[in-house]
Amino acid sequence: MANYRNSRINEEIKKELSDIIRNNVKDPRITAMVSITDVNVTKDLRYAKVYVSIFGNAEEIDGTFAALKNSAGFMRKELGNRINIRYIPQLIIEKDNSIENGMHIEEILHKIKGE
Repeated sequence: MANYRNSRINEEIKKELSDIIRNNVKDPRITAMVSITDVNVTKDLRYAKVYVSIFGNAEEIDGTFAALKNSAGFMRKELGNRINIRYIPQLIIEKDNSIENGMHIEEILHKIKGE
């Protein structure tokens, strides 16, 4: 039962954070496209690891990631206004390179297939 509750909370936080980043964060350093790929909340709801995938060149990615890490407090406050749970988790933002790795593997497979 608790596992089902955690997965619902994960999805709700993911949905709300996507909306907050898209509409409320006004940092000019966020120039690249940001996608939240996953959220993992601890069982006690104190911490949430937020995995973000950022598309753009290397300079845009670094600036956008720094801006997201700096705005974690603002996003937590907005999250508290939008969802009603006992504790609003502290956000730990991490890069997710799985999409880039998948594209790289796909490119390698196309090269092998073409030979």
